[in-house]
Amino acid sequence: MAAGNPRSANGNLRRKHRARLKAIGGECGICRGRLGPIHYNEPSDSKHPLSFVIDEIKPVSRWREFGYSSREAAAQDWNNLQPAHYCCNAAKSNKTLNEMQRSQQKPKMNVTDGEW
Repeated sequence: MAAGNPRSANGNLRRKHRARLKAIGGECGICRGRLGPIHYNEPSDSKHPLSFVIDEIKPVSRWREFGYSSREAAAQDWNNLQPAHYCCNAAKSNKTLNEMQRSQQKPKMNVTDGEW
């Protein structure tokens, strides 16, 4: 099996999904608009943290865990896609929203080693 990017396996379908999400113009599915509107017309890169990217709700890298037949199937499933800010998607990484929220709720331990 090729180790290519599953998002580009069917580039035409991916472009259609991207155009459809852009036309809908929804808020970020990760932060739910807390960071403001998505900047749909900016390039999607780290220089434009509020720019538009497609987020896979169930991470493509974990496709087997979510019952998909392939990585490509997870990347192309319309019901697995949502608009997101570039920065929110980068912070989410390959977690689900529930996992992301749980990891943020863990108490941070500020333990310093004293002089013994």
